[in-house]
Amino acid sequence: MLKSLSIRNIALIDRADLEFSEGLNVLSGETGAGKSVILDSIDFVLGAKADKSMIRFGQTECSVRAEFSADKELDALLGELDIEPDDVLVLSRKFTQDGKGSAKVNGCTVSAAMLRRITSRLVDVHGQSEHFFLLKESNQLRLLDRISGVGAQKKRVEELVSARKELLKSLSLIGGDEGERSRRLDILRFQIDEIGRADVKEGEEESLLALRAKYQNAEKILGGLNTARECLETDGGATDAVNTALRALRSIARFGDYEGLCERLENVLAELSDLGGETGSLAGELEVDEGALERVENRIDEIRSLKKKYGNSVTEISAFLKRAEEERELLENSGARYEKLTTELAETDEALHAACVALTEARKKGAKGFTERVIGELKTLNIPSARFSVEFDPYTREDVPKATSEGLGGVRFLFSANAGEPLKELGKIISGGEMSRFMLAIKAQLSSVNGIGTYIFDEIDAGIGGKTAKVVAEKFAAISKTTQVIAVSHLAQIAAAADRQFLIEKTEAGEKTRTSVHALDAEARRLELARLLSGDTDELSLQHADALLEEGKKLRK
Repeated sequence: MLKSLSIRNIALIDRADLEFSEGLNVLSGETGAGKSVILDSIDFVLGAKADKSMIRFGQTECSVRAEFSADKELDALLGELDIEPDDVLVLSRKFTQDGKGSAKVNGCTVSAAMLRRITSRLVDVHGQSEHFFLLKESNQLRLLDRISGVGAQKKRVEELVSARKELLKSLSLIGGDEGERSRRLDILRFQIDEIGRADVKEGEEESLLALRAKYQNAEKILGGLNTARECLETDGGATDAVNTALRALRSIARFGDYEGLCERLENVLAELSDLGGETGSLAGELEVDEGALERVENRIDEIRSLKKKYGNSVTEISAFLKRAEEERELLENSGARYEKLTTELAETDEALHAACVALTEARKKGAKGFTERVIGELKTLNIPSARFSVEFDPYTREDVPKATSEGLGGVRFLFSANAGEPLKELGKIISGGEMSRFMLAIKAQLSSVNGIGTYIFDEIDAGIGGKTAKVVAEKFAAISKTTQVIAVSHLAQIAAAADRQFLIEKTEAGEKTRTSVHALDAEARRLELARLLSGDTDELSLQHADALLEEGKKLRK
């Protein structure tokens, strides 16, 4: 429910603050006073496309703030959008002359698409720029289900759809028919044999890559080892030089503390001798034939082929092998289980088809009473030739795989206002007086079940009067028992039925024009009703206004 609306710098309104009633709220005023600006402001804060022309002349930006009572059904959506639910849902939106805008929900910045997603659950507007809940066929089906009371039938369908999914999942694990399972077994056996035969070890590929690098650079390695050995062991090499140094130190050892140096050189000499021997041994061992290199290359290719097929590491390959072995075991013993599951699936499909038929029949039964009641409403609204029906899509047993938790087959609402004219889908009906009254009749039936908290009507009473105007007022009063109604109206009968009435006035002062909005007290309301009745506030008009106000009290009760 829309609790309050604050408008700043939109069209001729510089500032307006409205507090709405939970029931029927009527906006009245002279033609051109700016009643549509109020609805445009509501549209704007709900997410409608913004335009710089809506900003009041001389101002740089406009803004609208709307407060709605908390809607618990919206909490899940708000959580999905990372918006903290609160006791009051606050929408605010700004738009500037340079074309920039911003929108917030409970203080959190949102995109226009996110804003519309939220507000589509809050307000249903019927008017020149309408967002009409019932034009969506998915909403038509949902509302028909609420009206028809098909909870038990839908639950049965949902259970069978879920059971069918589980059966299909189990069948997918053991493959299709016997031929498919046999082909799958052949593939699994090949994969298991290939992985087992390869017997890849952790770190093996890295060791092979190092060995391949060694074999590929054998000549260079051998040259380096031989050069090092020659430098160490040939005449005049490092070993000879250290020996010479050691003899020189020993010759002077008795003249001072040089034993330490001698010991260190002896250690160096031993290390050089060991290095010379090791380099010689390594050079002797480094004999690589083409066969050894080829075997290393082949093994690397084999490991990489396995990784490409079964995983990027030995761990992943091992995991694949385990899954393959489990699946092979399942398939090798799956014949009897496959037959059992296929039998259960066939039985479930039969039951699901029957459940969908039962759901459709319950919907058709609910639709029959619903359409009859709406047609009755339309006749009271002076559309004597009105026809309204719900069309159901056909389906057969073969369509069961397409079944969802909503059953099979969609629905659509069809309407015709005039005798001899064919029924058409709601979205294809040309808007007009009949369309407005049709929407009013539908909403009168659905106000307690469609989950929308606020209905807004923009001059839905255009072109009617007399008895029909009284009936429209009664419909508004009936709807407002369960759903808040905000209506722009020129009819005194409707204004008299309001729980709260607002007067929109346009005034000129200091070469400026402005629109103001006032909530009317009892006396001001009398005067406005008299004006709506006769354009004057003479005694006769006031008496008529008093009579209408008394009738309005009775309607509200």
